[in-house]
Amino acid sequence: MSKPAPLSGFPEWLPAERLVELEVLDTVRRVFELHGFSSLETRAVEPLEQLLRKGEIDKEVYVVRRLHSSDDDTDSLALHFDLTVPFARYVLQNAGHLEFPFRRYQIQKAWRGERPQEGRFREFTQADIDIVGRDTLAFHHEVEVALVMAEVFRALPCPPAVILVNNRKLAEGFFLGLGATDAGAALRAIDKIDKIGPAAVAELLQSDAGLSAEAAQKCLALASIRTEDTSFVEQVRALGVEHPLLDEGLEQLAAVVGTAYERMPGALVADLKIARGLDYYTGTVYETQLVGYESFGSVCSGGRYDALASDGRTTYPGVGISLGVSRLMGVLVGRGLVSASRSVPTCVLVAVNDEDGRAASEGVAAALRARGISTEVAPKADKFGKQIRYADRRGIPFVWFLDDAGGSVKDIRSGEQVAADPALWTPPEEDLRPRVRLTTTEENHP
Repeated sequence: MSKPAPLSGFPEWLPAERLVELEVLDTVRRVFELHGFSSLETRAVEPLEQLLRKGEIDKEVYVVRRLHSSDDDTDSLALHFDLTVPFARYVLQNAGHLEFPFRRYQIQKAWRGERPQEGRFREFTQADIDIVGRDTLAFHHEVEVALVMAEVFRALPCPPAVILVNNRKLAEGFFLGLGATDAGAALRAIDKIDKIGPAAVAELLQSDAGLSAEAAQKCLALASIRTEDTSFVEQVRALGVEHPLLDEGLEQLAAVVGTAYERMPGALVADLKIARGLDYYTGTVYETQLVGYESFGSVCSGGRYDALASDGRTTYPGVGISLGVSRLMGVLVGRGLVSASRSVPTCVLVAVNDEDGRAASEGVAAALRARGISTEVAPKADKFGKQIRYADRRGIPFVWFLDDAGGSVKDIRSGEQVAADPALWTPPEEDLRPRVRLTTTEENHP
């Protein structure tokens, strides 16, 4: 068999990189659970028709069909492109068994058939939190989910993060107040401003949203507003646009930003160019940038949705925010911003004097494992020098030797060796398990 070529867009991390990913996942899960979110996992596929109703991503969906299936296209299934749409379906199916407001977190893979590039994959892991109500959902949850995610970022080994926040009602009301014939088209145009630039967006606003050239310039002025506090309200009012939906959006966004500024200053910033392209968002929307790596784009996003889940009698409004774990890994690992202290969980290698004595080495290893110390036994009864070199290549910091007096353990980094009892010896806390550290330097900073 020839050497297989990598498949673009489907990341497979090396062991040390996977340790970084596990650190991210463990941190995320710990913070989510501290805030009372329950874990869920939904199926990987949804009916294609259901997925295509939920956003402008119809060309990115992976369809799933059996090779010899006779199923009609209308029965096609597709891999979910995010975790919000399957979660909405899950709520509808299980509403009778859930207590509302329902708080869930979900860490799972998703798939999109887009062009792979730095930090953007076809198969990727997301970590979501959502809060869903029955018929109504208190507004304060729109602050809560953002601050929970801000807490996640502060606990992660990554550069500082800023959650950018806007309100779809504010944006739509502004566009309608200017006479837009299609507010949704205006939203989608503004959402592309970082990709295609202001001039191209101005053209889209005129051709797709029915705005005049002067109105398009006011939309660009709106998109340039960014504040850490509620001063954005005065700046929007100064543009001279009026609409009831704009008033409602300004009030809601001011409540989110003002509350967040009091509780966690700097964590949330009002940025009025944030639109989010998916159609199901109806209120507050979020995107997140890493400070110093803004050109990388958003690593975490979400928003309020009021009509995504409804059975015709009852509506289940929600708000959620999603961390792109694989996307974050793209910058942390791809830019060399983090490193693991070793590539294996093993803390101790127990040496083997000879194959007849392997059982004794296994006994020492079992005693250490019983006390929570990750331990391997040497694969061969080589000379001790070779066994030490094996541990060094693996990144294992300690080697345990058996002798007539009982045993000793050697720190192969310093060369220090001391007598030790497997029922009592404990490694330094920093060596017990691999540590993931931020290693940002001037060289890898953009």
